[in-house]
Amino acid sequence: MTEPGEPNIDFLNTEIAFSHKSDRELRQTHYLFRLMNKPSLVKMGSFFGNLLANLPFHIGDQIIKETIFKQFCGGTSLLECQKVIDKLYSKKTLTILDYGVEAKETEEDFKHTLDENLNAIEFAYSSSNVPVISTKLTGYIPFSVLEKIHAGAELDNYSKVCFERLEERFELLCEKAYELGVSIFVDAEESWIQNPIDQLVMRCMVKYNKEKPILYNTYQMYRKGRLDAMKEDFESAKKQNFIFGAKIVRGAYMEKERQRASQLQIEDPIQVNKEATDNQYNDAIRFCVQFPEQISLVNSSHNWESNALQVELMKQNNIPVDHPHMNFCQLYGMSDNLTFNLAAHDYIVAKYVPYGPIKDVIPYLIRRAQENSSVTGDMSRELKLLDSEMKRRGLIK
Repeated sequence: MTEPGEPNIDFLNTEIAFSHKSDRELRQTHYLFRLMNKPSLVKMGSFFGNLLANLPFHIGDQIIKETIFKQFCGGTSLLECQKVIDKLYSKKTLTILDYGVEAKETEEDFKHTLDENLNAIEFAYSSSNVPVISTKLTGYIPFSVLEKIHAGAELDNYSKVCFERLEERFELLCEKAYELGVSIFVDAEESWIQNPIDQLVMRCMVKYNKEKPILYNTYQMYRKGRLDAMKEDFESAKKQNFIFGAKIVRGAYMEKERQRASQLQIEDPIQVNKEATDNQYNDAIRFCVQFPEQISLVNSSHNWESNALQVELMKQNNIPVDHPHMNFCQLYGMSDNLTFNLAAHDYIVAKYVPYGPIKDVIPYLIRRAQENSSVTGDMSRELKLLDSEMKRRGLIK
């Protein structure tokens, strides 16, 4: 491992951030983010995107594939992702593969998702540039069953069988990952189904995280109490002597969570404001960095301050920049200023690369477009950076 690096990384260095893009690619990305910066266009585009994705014979796929899909996804299949994987690695950036299919409810779909993820593990094993795959446990079990278990309801036979099948499928996934030395990120889900997911992942960590972190649970810090939950899980890891894998995110279901809390007249599970979320997130980073041998941390943030905080703490604690338990991660197609500037300073950083059929990843793509739209009409952070690089290259005045 190398020595600790210089903590003062310039995340505004757009030359490094966009060095992987040709002038033509930069123009295309700049144009796309300009469109996404207009909420009315994003709303209209989301409608037509769904329409195009559901046309017969895949006749709308090419339009989607050449625009928003190309920006945020690696390909429709694992093999199609290889070009993206190679390009990222040329900039010292690793890839996390995510089969981006959501909201499936049939046994056939669950089996297909398992097969896809088993294939992804084998694919990752064949490539040193892909150390991790990501999965959602709602890809293997009906949402309603997790809801019942979380609520402590009495389960009928159907629900019991569904959960047993989830356990069997997840065990198969973990066995394959352990055998091949590939890690798995288990995504966080809605607050009212999260408990059985946490419990299952922690049970499997005991078995598979003895020598190296194979499994990582995800903690959404825009939810109240998640730092305490993470600390409790770490205490369990210490008692049972395994490496605790913790992926820290801010979160993805805020509007849905608040709407449900309001409808049911229950306490809102979301932090009172962004400052409270940021504080809990950064406290989670501070906590994890104290235990670099016992906690394998993944700082999955698009927030500059949270990335800079981990860099600074690693410097203060003399933790090498390439310590295998001190990781950074951003979504493919976003926050290149963070990813590639970290990589240029030899930190371990990866892009989260979704892939899958156009029709199945369209919900993911719509969320990305909505995240990048601006209600105020101000230029988004991404667009400002792209604008700076376009000017630096003399492509616009």
